[in-house]
Amino acid sequence: MPLRRRKQWWGVTLDAPDGAALGRFYARLLDWQFFSSGDGRGGAVAPSENAGYNLGFQTEENYVRPVWPAEPGQPQMSMHLEIEVDDLDEAVAHAVEAGAALAAFQPQDDVRVMLDPAGHPFCLYLGESDESEQADVA
Repeated sequence: MPLRRRKQWWGVTLDAPDGAALGRFYARLLDWQFFSSGDGRGGAVAPSENAGYNLGFQTEENYVRPVWPAEPGQPQMSMHLEIEVDDLDEAVAHAVEAGAALAAFQPQDDVRVMLDPAGHPFCLYLGESDESEQADVA
Protein backbone atom coordinates (compact mmCIF):
# COMPACT_ATOMS: atom_id res chain seq x y z
CA MET A 1 0.00 0.00 0.00
CA PRO A 2 1.30 3.47 -0.80
CA LEU A 3 0.70 4.68 2.75
CA ARG A 4 3.65 2.71 4.14
CA ARG A 5 6.42 4.63 2.40
CA ARG A 6 7.22 6.78 5.40
CA LYS A 7 9.36 5.61 8.28
CA GLN A 8 6.88 6.98 10.81
CA TRP A 9 3.51 5.37 10.18
CA TRP A 10 0.58 4.49 12.37
CA GLY A 11 -3.01 3.45 11.93
CA VAL A 12 -6.02 1.79 13.45
CA THR A 13 -7.90 -1.01 11.68
CA LEU A 14 -11.61 -1.67 12.08
CA ASP A 15 -13.23 -5.00 11.23
CA ALA A 16 -16.48 -5.02 9.29
CA PRO A 17 -18.66 -7.38 7.28
CA ASP A 18 -17.39 -5.49 4.18
CA GLY A 19 -14.10 -3.74 4.89
CA ALA A 20 -13.91 -1.95 1.53
CA ALA A 21 -17.44 -0.54 1.87
CA LEU A 22 -16.70 0.73 5.37
CA GLY A 23 -13.48 2.31 4.11
CA ARG A 24 -15.36 4.12 1.36
CA PHE A 25 -17.84 5.40 3.99
CA TYR A 26 -15.01 6.91 6.06
CA ALA A 27 -13.46 8.41 2.91
CA ARG A 28 -16.75 10.25 2.29
CA LEU A 29 -17.15 11.21 5.93
CA LEU A 30 -13.64 12.61 6.38
CA ASP A 31 -13.11 13.77 2.78
CA TRP A 32 -9.99 11.59 2.64
CA GLN A 33 -8.70 9.26 -0.06
CA PHE A 34 -9.53 5.56 -0.13
CA PHE A 35 -6.66 3.16 -0.85
CA SER A 36 -7.85 -0.36 -1.72
CA SER A 37 -6.03 -3.36 -0.31
CA GLY A 38 -6.13 -4.79 -3.82
CA ASP A 39 -8.10 -7.89 -2.90
CA GLY A 40 -11.46 -6.11 -2.51
CA ARG A 41 -11.67 -7.09 1.17
CA GLY A 42 -10.47 -3.86 2.72
CA GLY A 43 -8.28 -0.85 2.45
CA ALA A 44 -7.40 2.34 4.23
CA VAL A 45 -8.28 6.02 4.21
CA ALA A 46 -5.90 8.90 4.74
CA PRO A 47 -5.78 12.60 3.87
CA SER A 48 -3.04 11.85 1.33
CA GLU A 49 -0.82 9.05 0.08
CA ASN A 50 2.09 10.30 2.16
CA ALA A 51 0.24 11.27 5.34
CA GLY A 52 2.00 8.71 7.54
CA TYR A 53 -1.25 7.71 9.26
CA ASN A 54 -4.53 6.14 8.25
CA LEU A 55 -7.66 4.29 9.24
CA GLY A 56 -7.65 0.73 7.97
CA PHE A 57 -10.59 -1.56 7.28
CA GLN A 58 -10.71 -5.31 6.82
CA THR A 59 -13.46 -7.79 6.10
CA GLU A 60 -14.15 -10.14 8.98
CA GLU A 61 -16.43 -13.02 8.00
CA ASN A 62 -17.61 -13.53 11.61
CA TYR A 63 -18.08 -9.84 12.42
CA VAL A 64 -20.86 -9.13 14.92
CA ARG A 65 -22.20 -5.59 15.11
CA PRO A 66 -21.51 -4.00 18.54
CA VAL A 67 -24.35 -2.69 20.69
CA TRP A 68 -24.12 0.86 22.04
CA PRO A 69 -24.66 1.72 24.76
CA ALA A 70 -23.30 -1.57 26.07
CA GLU A 71 -25.76 -4.22 27.24
CA PRO A 72 -24.89 -7.33 29.25
CA GLY A 73 -24.31 -10.36 27.04
CA GLN A 74 -24.19 -8.31 23.82
CA PRO A 75 -21.16 -7.52 21.63
CA GLN A 76 -19.50 -4.35 22.92
CA MET A 77 -17.44 -1.74 21.14
CA SER A 78 -13.74 -1.99 21.84
CA MET A 79 -12.94 1.60 20.84
CA HIS A 80 -14.50 4.60 19.19
CA LEU A 81 -13.24 7.49 17.11
CA GLU A 82 -13.45 11.14 18.21
CA ILE A 83 -13.87 13.74 15.45
CA GLU A 84 -13.74 17.46 16.27
CA VAL A 85 -16.15 19.63 14.26
CA ASP A 86 -16.99 23.32 14.04
CA ASP A 87 -20.77 22.98 13.64
CA LEU A 88 -22.42 19.98 15.28
CA ASP A 89 -25.71 20.07 13.35
CA GLU A 90 -23.91 20.44 10.02
CA ALA A 91 -21.49 17.62 10.89
CA VAL A 92 -24.35 15.29 11.89
CA ALA A 93 -26.16 16.04 8.62
CA HIS A 94 -22.97 15.34 6.66
CA ALA A 95 -22.37 12.07 8.54
CA VAL A 96 -25.94 10.90 7.92
CA GLU A 97 -25.64 11.79 4.23
CA ALA A 98 -22.40 9.77 4.08
CA GLY A 99 -24.19 6.71 5.54
CA ALA A 100 -23.97 7.04 9.35
CA ALA A 101 -26.87 6.86 11.79
CA LEU A 102 -27.45 9.00 14.86
CA ALA A 103 -27.37 6.78 17.96
CA ALA A 104 -30.59 6.72 19.96
CA PHE A 105 -28.76 7.48 23.22
CA GLN A 106 -26.98 10.85 23.41
CA PRO A 107 -25.25 11.38 26.78
CA GLN A 108 -23.88 14.91 26.20
CA ASP A 109 -25.24 18.15 24.74
CA ASP A 110 -22.06 19.10 22.87
CA VAL A 111 -21.30 15.63 21.49
CA ARG A 112 -23.22 13.47 19.03
CA VAL A 113 -22.69 9.73 19.06
CA MET A 114 -22.97 8.35 15.55
CA LEU A 115 -22.88 4.77 14.27
CA ASP A 116 -21.01 3.92 11.09
CA PRO A 117 -22.60 1.43 8.65
CA ALA A 118 -20.99 -1.51 10.51
CA GLY A 119 -22.20 -0.24 13.90
CA HIS A 120 -18.92 1.19 15.23
CA PRO A 121 -19.71 4.25 17.36
CA PHE A 122 -17.86 7.48 16.65
CA CYS A 123 -18.30 10.85 18.31
CA LEU A 124 -18.62 14.24 16.70
CA TYR A 125 -17.79 16.97 19.21
CA LEU A 126 -17.53 20.73 19.16
CA GLY A 127 -14.04 22.14 19.11
CA GLU A 128 -13.12 25.45 20.63
CA SER A 129 -13.84 28.45 18.47
CA ASP A 130 -11.02 30.55 17.07
CA GLU A 131 -12.07 33.40 19.38
CA SER A 132 -11.55 31.34 22.53
CA GLU A 133 -8.23 30.04 21.20
CA GLN A 134 -7.09 33.61 20.58
CA ALA A 135 -8.22 34.62 24.06
CA ASP A 136 -6.18 31.76 25.55
CA VAL A 137 -3.07 32.96 23.74
CA ALA A 138 -3.47 36.59 24.89
